[in-house]
Amino acid sequence: MAEIDKRVLSIQSTVVFGYVGNKSASFPLQLHGYEVSTINSVQFSNHTGYGKWKGQVLDANEVSDLFEGLRINNLLDFSYVLTGYIGSETFLEKVGETVKEMKLKNPNLIFVCDPVMGDNGKLYVSEKLVPVYRTQIVEQADIITPNQFELEQLTQLPVETEQEAFTAMEKLHDRGVGIVVLTSSNLGGKETLLCLASIKKDGVHKHYRLKIPVIDNIFVGTGDLFAASLLIFMDKHKDLKVALEKTVAVVQNVIKRTIHHAIALAGPDVKPNMEQMELRLVQSKADIEDPKVELHAEEI
Repeated sequence: MAEIDKRVLSIQSTVVFGYVGNKSASFPLQLHGYEVSTINSVQFSNHTGYGKWKGQVLDANEVSDLFEGLRINNLLDFSYVLTGYIGSETFLEKVGETVKEMKLKNPNLIFVCDPVMGDNGKLYVSEKLVPVYRTQIVEQADIITPNQFELEQLTQLPVETEQEAFTAMEKLHDRGVGIVVLTSSNLGGKETLLCLASIKKDGVHKHYRLKIPVIDNIFVGTGDLFAASLLIFMDKHKDLKVALEKTVAVVQNVIKRTIHHAIALAGPDVKPNMEQMELRLVQSKADIEDPKVELHAEEI
């Protein structure tokens, strides 16, 4: 019997140089044997953290054309849909409609959504996207990976304590989301990045906490790497605790390798520039394939 390919449709940004969006998500997925098809919501020369960039933004009509081309050739058949940065509400609405169509055809399809909206109290997408995420996207999502600010936006609830975070996660469970992972928060204080996760399956709840030491640097593309890795390890292990630990291990190992490389280039007393801080993804192949877990999640 022929082996059935596991196919992922990844819809997010891309860059010519560096690793964010689809550039950050595709490599780990492919390393683990997934067939990855990409739709690029934007294509930029480099990520916007550089301050200057050029490129193109895909609009709703253009993504509709891509979906229609897949549809008429019976190619709109995927095991997973993964979404990241999308800058237009009409584009996001089209994604929501298409995922709904795909789920009707294949009820086993898993939709993993990284609801990229903002951070640290500020939106970096149009506010028009927020109600689309709250309705059309949340209603279809099986796994969702917001940061602290995005969890507040999705639920319209405050998230200033761990208990408030789990209350907000429960609201998403009530809407049908099976797994919610709060990828980063300041709930652990200045020295600790607190990652929280919640799963609701067959009426049973499990909550997890994982503490990550704060690394005082800015990294771009780690959220995209996190969501792709969580997809991989949930698929492989079907265990949120194991998947969370391995996902965090992948991201931490890539970050540490990136810092080491940047310091070697810039020198110990010079702040690395954006180019030097691009994720060392290819060089982390072994860690992505078989991450060594050092930080463990506790069930709470």
